[in-house]
Amino acid sequence: MYCSGMPEAASVPAVRATIGDSEFDRDTAVTRRAPGVYDIDLSAGWTIISAVNGGYLLAVLGRALADALPHADPFTVSAHYLTASQPGPAVVRTDVVRTGRTLSTGQASLFQYDDQGREVERIRVLASYGDLGALPDDVRTTAVPPAIPPIEQCFGPDDGPAPVDGSSAITDRLMLKLDPSTLGWALGQPSGNGEMRAWFGLADGRDADPLSLLLTVDALPPTAFELGLKGWVPTVELTVHVRCRPAPGPLRVSITTRNLAGGFLEEDAEVWDSAGRLVAQSRQLARVRLG
Repeated sequence: MYCSGMPEAASVPAVRATIGDSEFDRDTAVTRRAPGVYDIDLSAGWTIISAVNGGYLLAVLGRALADALPHADPFTVSAHYLTASQPGPAVVRTDVVRTGRTLSTGQASLFQYDDQGREVERIRVLASYGDLGALPDDVRTTAVPPAIPPIEQCFGPDDGPAPVDGSSAITDRLMLKLDPSTLGWALGQPSGNGEMRAWFGLADGRDADPLSLLLTVDALPPTAFELGLKGWVPTVELTVHVRCRPAPGPLRVSITTRNLAGGFLEEDAEVWDSAGRLVAQSRQLARVRLG
């Protein structure tokens, strides 16, 4: 999910964070209460207009499943977003569906509490995990990395107007440099092409890993902006395929929409690493406000 506005982003610090010791790792860390049950305090740092970002939520559930399953790396994760999550306490409940030699499958749900203290399910996930390091090196593909200008020729949130109140939290945690050809919406001149491309990383310099890729696919401004639409674009369903462990360095992300109908659109994302490899793919269905 995302909303319009180009709030100011944090700059990369002189000392780079590392995988396992970064804000992202701390904010997605879950505490095992009992077998298959995990507690977490959802951070307000990953919100869009007070709602928690869907990619951050997917990473939280992904971390819980990595603990519950015998394999550590997400291969495919499919999530249905049932109700909007808010910062604060939450519980993740996991179930092991099947374990095998190369793949394990599990499901997980994240719950929060209403005013009467009753559990409300926010998101439900079904996922298969394996060992990305054990995959063969053979690659046969017609996919090519997106053509994006060099980072210094692209524009980040700090190049835009003043932030929208309450909308800047997640952007402060991202290194986001957008392709100028997909920035017409920020100038009041959307292209109508339904495309978004950017260089991407975490603002504290932490390199990408399979878990952070679950955030990456849902962290760019939505393609709906380039279709001339504004406002919140909540995710209904999101499926992510992690293809290999990313190399260090910034990622290239390309997102496209070909069909908006009945107030819903699809977004197809590709994530490429610094070695020119396709490391993640996703498709999501999102709801848009028309009129």
